[in-house]
Parts: sequence; structure tokens; C-alpha cells
Amino acid sequence: MKLTLTESEMARLGKVPRLNLVNSLSGYKSANLIATANSRGQTNLAIFSSVMHLGSDPALLGFMLRPTTVARHTYENIKETGHYTINHIHEDMIEPAHQTSGKYPAEQSEFEATGLTPEIWSDQKAPFVAESRIQIGLRFEEEHMLKVNRTRLIVGRILEMRFPADIQRPDGTLDLEKARVVTISGADTYSLPATIRRMPYVRL
Repeated sequence: MKLTLTESEMARLGKVPRLNLVNSLSGYKSANLIATANSRGQTNLAIFSSVMHLGSDPALLGFMLRPTTVARHTYENIKETGHYTINHIHEDMIEPAHQTSGKYPAEQSEFEATGLTPEIWSDQKAPFVAESRIQIGLRFEEEHMLKVNRTRLIVGRILEMRFPADIQRPDGTLDLEKARVVTISGADTYSLPATIRRMPYVRL
């Protein structure tokens, strides 16, 4: 038996049940930590489940940012320095990574609060997360505000990346299962995907 809900019926749900329901409707999402720093070197770290592929040439990634009606330290730092890093979350990082979703004051680094380690290995103006097995350095390119809910699509150009050599397949793809990279469903459920099969490129 399937449950049917209309828009008006969803509106009658409580705020939290509606949020949880809609947040899980899109299915499994990427689990990443975005790290930034301001011009004074104060670091910030926040978990995001909205990172998406936008193109390969140039190599672009995007992520969605909630309305800036309250302080968004990630956004403020990106606009100030133009740089940020995206770091995949693996199964051994779930607890400290989830802790970064708390509303810490600007002067409190989530790295220090969670025990995760900032790492610098390039000219990036933002740190990487040392515990992450897949690290990506980006430069801010552009942003687009959605009028319907005031969220923003942040677009970044990939400048560099680092990952274990043994997780890259001969065709160039990364074996995320081997890296133990997790996914998020809803706002608080973490899963470890398992590969079922790989399909060939479809040529008609």
C-alpha cells in the first residue's frame, strides 16, 4: 500500500515532520565537508549534502546554500577569499563531520570543536580536512539565487585534487566504495553504498 500526500496535506504536517519528509525525498545525497578561512586565517568547517557535478571542461562543482538571512560563515569566507575546499566524508569521520552542523559562533573553529585536522598542501586560501581521503580545492566562479526560496547555487572551479592512488580505476573513475565514502539521506542518516554493477556507455 502506498501513501498519497498532496501539497495541501503536506502543508498540514508539523514543521519538523514536513522538513524530514521532503529532505529525504530526493534520495541519497553526497556527504561532504566544505572548509573555508577568512582573510585573518580563522577557519570554518561545515557539512553539506548538496554538492553536485556541473561540468568537466572546465571542471566545475556546485552546492546549494541556504538563505543568508542569518550568518553563513562558509559563504562569507568564500566571498572574502574566493577559495574553499570540498572533502569527502568516509565512515570513520561520520560523528565529527555531523557535529559541524551545529551553529558555532564565527570565532569558534569547527576543526577545533570536532577534533578534525586542517591541512595545507597547496596555495589554497582554505584548509583541507586531513582525515578526508578525497580532497578538492576550488575557486569561486559565480552564484545564482533562486527567487522561489532565496537559496543560492554556488559554482566553483576545481583547481586541484588529492586522493589515494589505489582508488582510481583504469578508466579514470574513482572507486568510492573502496574509499568507504558515505552518503546522506534526509538530514541525519548516513549510509555506506555498495556497487551493484557498472553499465556500459549507451550508444544508439
